[in-house]
Amino acid sequence: MTKVRAWLLAARPKTLAAAFVPVAVGTAVALDVLQGAAYPARGFAPLPALGCLLTALLLQVGTNFANDYYDFVHGADTEARVGPTRAVQSGLLTPGEMRAGTVAVFALAFLGGLYLARVAGWPLVVIGIASIAAGVGYTAGGRRSLGYLGLGDLFVLVFFGPVAVAGTAYVQLQRWAPEAFVASVPVGCLAVAVLVVNNYRDTDTDRASGKRTLAVRLGRPFARGEYFALLAIAFAVPTLQWWTGAQEPWVLFPWLSVPLAWPPLRKLLAPVDGAALNRALGETARLMLAFGLLYALGIVL
Repeated sequence: MTKVRAWLLAARPKTLAAAFVPVAVGTAVALDVLQGAAYPARGFAPLPALGCLLTALLLQVGTNFANDYYDFVHGADTEARVGPTRAVQSGLLTPGEMRAGTVAVFALAFLGGLYLARVAGWPLVVIGIASIAAGVGYTAGGRRSLGYLGLGDLFVLVFFGPVAVAGTAYVQLQRWAPEAFVASVPVGCLAVAVLVVNNYRDTDTDRASGKRTLAVRLGRPFARGEYFALLAIAFAVPTLQWWTGAQEPWVLFPWLSVPLAWPPLRKLLAPVDGAALNRALGETARLMLAFGLLYALGIVL
């Protein structure tokens, strides 16, 4: 494998939907606010929206690089791993290369954050610093880090939900939009669902390495129930938005993605192990992408 392919592998392309969808939904909220004249001035802003997307992607890739490096250093990634290949653990990249790549990508994300802060002010400085700190701190502290203490689910819910969605809308609207916080709930839930599949698959190796995810602490039956609950909440939110009159029926578009929810859910309920759960991880990411695009379209319409 070439170095370029190794870096692409380490970037974990299947997880990038978790960075794209919040920006798409946050931008849709900004467009909706502009169309509805709920606020008197700003709405959709193309360049800041693009800046949000690029920064979000860089933060996601930087976090993936940091996880690849620190999970290897702390012994969570070993030859017993059943998940997709990790670049450092498999020897495709050296720990030094991965550490340098992590620093470089987060530095680029910081520059993107400076642009967003120039556009939208100091709140984006706080969001940017917190996002980088959380991305590194997710695994950097070993058994004292977020991912190892079972706080990963909360971290993903907050940073891929309200922080990313409402932050994207804020950059364009120059003010906080209540609609963006509501729209962030299903997005955050589906991002957590991707993590749940990952942790469900890695339960045995995580337990052996001392990584106390919720799947390790509370068991696989809990993880299966959590996954189902996250999907149920995600689909319930747009339904309630329509039912209460907050949005037009177009907001029900995400229900068109329901068929994509069954394959990964069936694998978790079976239950299965190993490669089948790798497929479930990709299927959940595709569900999040389809749901997010349909949700964004429904909000705009």
